[in-house]
Amino acid sequence: MGVAGRWHIARSMVSWYRGKHVQKAIKDVLAFTILTLGAILFVAPFFWMLSSALKLPQHVFSPNWIPNPVAWNNFPDALTSVPFHIYFKNSAIIAVASTAGTVLSASLVAYSFARLRWPGRDTWFAIILATMMLPGVVTMIPTYILFSRLHWVNTFLPLTVPAFFGGGAFNIFLLRQFFRTIPMELSEAARIDGASELRIWWQIIMPLAQPALATVIIFAFNGAWQDYMGPLIYLSSEDRYTLQLGLTMFKAGGGGIPMWHWMMAASLVVMLPVLVVFFVGQKYFVEGVTLTGIKG
Repeated sequence: MGVAGRWHIARSMVSWYRGKHVQKAIKDVLAFTILTLGAILFVAPFFWMLSSALKLPQHVFSPNWIPNPVAWNNFPDALTSVPFHIYFKNSAIIAVASTAGTVLSASLVAYSFARLRWPGRDTWFAIILATMMLPGVVTMIPTYILFSRLHWVNTFLPLTVPAFFGGGAFNIFLLRQFFRTIPMELSEAARIDGASELRIWWQIIMPLAQPALATVIIFAFNGAWQDYMGPLIYLSSEDRYTLQLGLTMFKAGGGGIPMWHWMMAASLVVMLPVLVVFFVGQKYFVEGVTLTGIKG
């Protein structure tokens, strides 16, 4: 092959490389643009809430995103206009108790489905998964009648006790999938050493399942903290209201005028515990979702 032929091949290879490089750059720019637009779309409501929380009442519905003037006093005014500390305490009690019950009961049930062999195991697991397709409104009235006859209405019991009996079909499924990724040899070795099933569950499986447990904790805490329908149905005394019910107090406002700026300020404060729980367990949350989605 002559010099001209080699030169032609070299130019072709350079052109091909540049073409692939340009295609990759275009794809990266498109991906970055789409992700940026998506992030703006999801973050915009939060910034609107923050903007409204720092505005004067007459400026809440103005199209300006930057408050002028900035009303920092909306936050202390909102938190002192209602018994916010009582609502916070009630929400914390319900969320912590519900989360603890969910983790304990769901992990026990998932351990049984994943690590033990017993007649009808797969059938019952399929029935549990089928309950995920049952809308909550179907069981709302029978459940209320049951708790009413138990004299649990206007107490925290209907909002916390059910979490200790199963923990939810989704959480059971999530933990079962993760438990199945743990080698059975660990459990068999512990049984040979005389460990009971409860000890194997608590001292071997639970420490190894931290990513999945963190995922369940985040979901359970977020669900209990932001639950509105449950407290609305079962709680009637204002001293037992949760934060979600307390936020509705701002709709009445003063003289029947909704205090939207105070509601936005209080809503930001209510969001903080959920954000803290998520960011603290973010690493385990991503790992737990990934592993339970790939293996099982």
